[in-house]
Amino acid sequence: MTSTGHPDDVIPLIVTSCTQELFGCLADDHVTEENPYKLLKKDDILQDIKTRAAVSDFTPVKKIVLDYPEEELLLVYDRDYTYGNNFYLVLTPEAKSRLLNPPQPEQPEENEVKESCQPKPWISLGSEQEIDNESVKETRPKLRYKFSRVLRKFGEPVCLSDHNPARAKNSYVECAPYQDSRSSIKQMERDCGTQAVLRVQSSTQTQRIFKRNIFTQYVPRELSDEDKENVLQSESLKDFCNSVTPRVLQALQQEELNNVFSDDCADLRTEAEDSEWSAKTSVGLTLYQILRDQKDTKDKKISCINWHPTIYGVLAVALTEKKDEQSDQSTTSPGRPSLIRFHCLSDPCDPCSDAQLLLESPDDISAFEFCPSDPNLIAGGCVNGQVVLWDISAHVTHLQEQQPGSEKASVNTGTLDDQKKTPVVRCCALSALESRHNAPISDIHWLPPTFEVSRTGLAVENRLNISVQVVSCSSDGFLMFWDVRVPKQSSQSAADRKPQSTAHGAPNTFKHLDRTWKPLFGVSFRRMDSGGEYTPLKFSLVHDTCGGDNTGPATVESPVGNGSKTELIPDYSRLRAPSANTLQTLEDVNIKLCMGTENGEIVFTDWKMEKDDSGQLRSTKPLHSFNIHQLCVNAVQRSPFFQNIILTIGGYNFAIWREGMMYAPIVLSPRSEELYTAGCWSPTQPATIFTGREDGSIEAWNLEEKTSKPSYVHSQATEAKVTFIKPWPASPKQHFLAVGDDVGTVSILQIPKALYRFSGNEILSVGKYFEREENRLKTFFSREQEEAADPRKKTEPEKPAKSNEDNEEESMKEYRDHLMMEENILKAQP
Repeated sequence: MTSTGHPDDVIPLIVTSCTQELFGCLADDHVTEENPYKLLKKDDILQDIKTRAAVSDFTPVKKIVLDYPEEELLLVYDRDYTYGNNFYLVLTPEAKSRLLNPPQPEQPEENEVKESCQPKPWISLGSEQEIDNESVKETRPKLRYKFSRVLRKFGEPVCLSDHNPARAKNSYVECAPYQDSRSSIKQMERDCGTQAVLRVQSSTQTQRIFKRNIFTQYVPRELSDEDKENVLQSESLKDFCNSVTPRVLQALQQEELNNVFSDDCADLRTEAEDSEWSAKTSVGLTLYQILRDQKDTKDKKISCINWHPTIYGVLAVALTEKKDEQSDQSTTSPGRPSLIRFHCLSDPCDPCSDAQLLLESPDDISAFEFCPSDPNLIAGGCVNGQVVLWDISAHVTHLQEQQPGSEKASVNTGTLDDQKKTPVVRCCALSALESRHNAPISDIHWLPPTFEVSRTGLAVENRLNISVQVVSCSSDGFLMFWDVRVPKQSSQSAADRKPQSTAHGAPNTFKHLDRTWKPLFGVSFRRMDSGGEYTPLKFSLVHDTCGGDNTGPATVESPVGNGSKTELIPDYSRLRAPSANTLQTLEDVNIKLCMGTENGEIVFTDWKMEKDDSGQLRSTKPLHSFNIHQLCVNAVQRSPFFQNIILTIGGYNFAIWREGMMYAPIVLSPRSEELYTAGCWSPTQPATIFTGREDGSIEAWNLEEKTSKPSYVHSQATEAKVTFIKPWPASPKQHFLAVGDDVGTVSILQIPKALYRFSGNEILSVGKYFEREENRLKTFFSREQEEAADPRKKTEPEKPAKSNEDNEEESMKEYRDHLMMEENILKAQP
C-alpha cells in the first residue's frame, strides 16, 4: 500500500535509471530489499546538480543538500513505494544513524539457562467413548479358505480349448449386478463427524488475447394462436394479474412522488462545499491558471514553453508572429519587440498574469532551452535563422521573490509604477548574419556535458564536464553546432571577458561571440531513395554515453568559493576552446539522432562526416527513413525512462520507435479525426503520453491500458489550436501541464493523481511491453522474408474455389440438419 505522507526527516525522490547508474545504486542490483541503503557523497551530489542542472534528479533538494552538516547522505531504496517514489533521501544525521545502526535486541546472559519446552500431560474430557464408538472393530471371526489340487493331476500336460461355463459344474458364471426392490432401504439419519474450516474461494480473471469473429443467429420460437388463446383465458393468469396489480400501481405512484434512485449523499452538501467536493472527486485535467497579456500576445502564437529547472513555479514562454500562408518569412510588426516572457504561478483565484521578466530578442523566438550546467543561461533560435544567448543571473533573486508563498511576493512596498515595471534583459550574444540558417530555426538543444564535438564532427572528451555547445536545426536542411567558449585564436584579455552588467546594457558573459558567432560546422542529410536533402524540423539526441568514462567531476578554471552557491555555476566568460589535437576522440559515444521532417518523414542517422570522391567532407547517408506521418512532425522526444524509446507526433497519428529496431514503429496510433499538433511523455509514468490536437483538446494515452483510443480526453482545453505542451512535477502531490495555443494563451492544467501516480514495477512492465511489441514485429517481418525467399509457395497451384451455388447448397444442407436435430431434442423433452 502506498502512503500519502512521509516523515519530516525524509523526502521522497524519483531516481531515474541514468542517475542510478551514475551513483552505483541500480534498483534490485546494487540496492535490494534486504540492503536498501546507499551512502552518497555530498560533493558528488552537488557536482551532479552542477553538471545536469535540468536533468538531475537531485535538483529539487539542492538547498537541503547544501545545508546538510555531514559529508555523506543516505539514499534509501523504497521498493514498495511506501512514500510514493522509488527512493527517499534522509535529511538528518540522527535519522541516518538510526537506519544504519538499528537497536539490537537484548541478548540473554551467559549464566542464564534456557528452559526447554516440556509437553504438558493430557487431560481427558470424556471423548474416549465417542472415539471408541466411531472406530471400526471386528465382530466375527475371519473366514479361512484352503485351495489345493488333486495329487494325481500334478505333472499332467495342459490342454486348452473352448469351454462353456454354463454347462460346467465348478466353472465361473457371471452374475450381473441389479437393484433389488426388496432391499432398497432409505437412510433417514446418519451420524458423522465434521470439522469447521475457513471457506476457501478461488477465482480467476483472464484476458482474451486471441480475438475471433464469432456470431450467433437464431429465430424466436413462439406459441401458436391456439396456445396463446388458451393462456390468455386461463384462470391462473387472471389470478396472478389481480394479485400483483395493486402493488404495481403503488410502486408507480411512489416513483411519481419521490425518485427512489436519487443520490441522497449528494444532496447533503452545501453550496460552499461544492467547489471543494468537485476538486476531490475530479478524475481529469482541471484548469489551474491562465497566463496571457493582451498587449504583447496580440496576433501571436505560443512557439515554445519551458519550466525553469531550479526556481519553483517559473515558466518561460516564447511567442512568434502568425505567418502569412503565402510567405515563409517573419511578419514581425515594426515597433513591437520580440520577447520571451517569464511568468510565475500564483493563486489560481488571482487573475493577474503579468510577466515577471522579459528577454529581448532581435526577432521572434521559435525554440529555446535552458543550459543543463547553468540554468541562468538560455539559448534560443530566431525565425530569421540566428542563434541567441541570454544570461539572467542578475535577475534570479527577483524571480525567487515572485514565487508562491514568498514573503516579498505578498508584500509590495513600492509605488504602483514600480510594481508594474518589468525587468527587460537584452541578449548577450547573437550569431553573425552571414552564418545563420536560411530558414527559421525549428528546434535547438544543448549538447550533454559528457562530450563535445570537434570541427570535423568527431566526438571528443569534455574536460570541463559542462555543456558548452548548442545544436540547432532548420527547414533549410542543416544541423549546425555552435560553441559558446572563447575561440582559441581570440586575443581578448581576461579582464575584458569578466561578466559585468550595466543598467541599460546586457551582461558581458558572451561578449566575445556577439555579432561574430559562427558555427563549428554544419551537416546536411542526403535522401536515401532520391536526390535532394531532408528538411528537419525536430530532432532528439542521446543524453548519455554508451559506457564512457566522462562521468567524473568537472574541472572549472574559475576560483572555488567556500561552499557558497556560486561555486556550482561555471564562469562561461573564462572558458576557452581547447585545441582539437589535445583532446582524445571518444569511440563509445552515441552520436545517433532521430529527426522529423516537414514532410512527415522520420529519419534515423548521425552527424558523422566522411570524404567523398573529391576529398570533401560530407555527411553519411541516413541509416533508415520512414514516411509514417502525413504532415509535418511536431514533436520528437525520447522517453525519460528508456533512452532507446522515441515518441514522434505529426499529422493524424503518433508513433513510438525503438532505436535499433528499424522495421517499423513498435506502436502506431490509429488515425485521429483531428490533427496532432503537440505531444510529450509523462515525466512520472513510463506508459503515459500527452498529445494536443488542432481543436484545442488534450489526450492522455496509457500504452499498458489500451492503444486503440486515449484513456482520457480533455475537450476544449484551449480555445484555439494547441501549439506546445510541457508537463512539470511541482511536488509529489501536485503536477501541472502547461498548454500553449495559437492565440498566445498559456493554460496551466492540474494533472490528476491517476495520470501521474507512479506504481511499483511499472518501469519493468512497460519495458516488457516494448519487448513484446518488438518481438511481434520481428516475427512478422521474418515470415514475410521467408515467403518472399521461398519460390515454391509462388509456383504451387491454387485450389479451385467453390462456386456460389455449391456454397449455398452446403449451407442449406447444414441448416436442414440443424432444424432436424432441434426438433428431435424438443420431442425428447418431457
